[in-house]
Amino acid sequence: MSKHFETNSIRINSSKSNQKEHSSPLYLTSSFTFDSAEEARAMFADEIQGNIYSRYANPNSSELIEKICAAEGTESGIATASGMAAMFGSIASLLQQGDHVLASRSLFGSTHQLLTRVFPKWGITSTYGDISDIENWEKLLKPNTKMLFIETPSNPGLQIIDLEWAGKFAKAHNLILVVDNCFATPYLQQPAKWGADIVTHSATKYIDGQGRVLGGLILGREELMKEVQFFTRHTGPAISPFNAWILSKSMETLGVRMDRHCENALKVASYFEGNAELENVNYPFLKSHPQFHLATKQMKYGGGIITLTLKGGLERAQKFIDQLQMISVTANLGDSRSIVTHPASTTHSKLSSEERLRVGISDGLVRLSIGLEHVDDIIEDIEKALQRSK
Repeated sequence: MSKHFETNSIRINSSKSNQKEHSSPLYLTSSFTFDSAEEARAMFADEIQGNIYSRYANPNSSELIEKICAAEGTESGIATASGMAAMFGSIASLLQQGDHVLASRSLFGSTHQLLTRVFPKWGITSTYGDISDIENWEKLLKPNTKMLFIETPSNPGLQIIDLEWAGKFAKAHNLILVVDNCFATPYLQQPAKWGADIVTHSATKYIDGQGRVLGGLILGREELMKEVQFFTRHTGPAISPFNAWILSKSMETLGVRMDRHCENALKVASYFEGNAELENVNYPFLKSHPQFHLATKQMKYGGGIITLTLKGGLERAQKFIDQLQMISVTANLGDSRSIVTHPASTTHSKLSSEERLRVGISDGLVRLSIGLEHVDDIIEDIEKALQRSK
């Protein structure tokens, strides 16, 4: 294994067969055969390693996990059918009735729904902390707090949490630290280096990178991942071999794609900063970002997401979106194509208006996932839409 991200992402080919193929093949099979009854028994007893059933493991998913673990610096992992299956599995597998989660308030909308509507049915409760007030998070701890769940950069407010602080805080209070690393990808940030026990991804986003397939990842320490693997094996959120194959192939270009995403995003954010039609331009690697120094400390580059807050609120934001000619209107992100989303009315619409404002989501905010098109075309489309939406 190389010490370099790009080499491992390309050269780890653990699913190769005996046919001498150069590119990893697809293993479209639900089950695998055994050489004997004794071998089958030993595999089911975890005495020997091998493929049993694609709900448990498949050469394609195993290769994907090996690549991601090398990139994140984690010991083990599991691939799931979607990003939210990974978010669910990372919590449900490690907690039980009566446990409490301390989470950053700035979370993806569906993760918020898990914590506030799904897990309370199982007797798992949660409390939110504001990242601007981490000095007081100790006051939010309860005797039954077992997990610290954070997302950095946050979706969509691009708030940054100090991973070094989070790692030390979790260790001091014997908490399982779970970090959603979706926006940064392992190319830009490795939370395990700062003390994260579990790292999650919606691989649907940048790891795929072309808006084709769904997938999720849970990665972490071997000791914890045994619990996660037991849970996911028997609850069934397995990734399909085809999707795992796509995502493993996508890892080969993640580095060069993220370089371009970040380069374009910084240029777009810099160009529109101070625009008279905007109240705010938000991007982690702009010096105006309130956590610029923290972002540059723990991230290689600033990522591919920017937010614009338009003057005129909801009506102006909707007009702006409707006037875009090239940029796609969809709820996804991390695509090769630039994408615009209005979080307050879509991905975060289930939050109350007060909850949205507390995580920096106003009615005038739009989230832009900056793609791989020529940056001049992206800027022109945004600029014309701003003028036409007046």
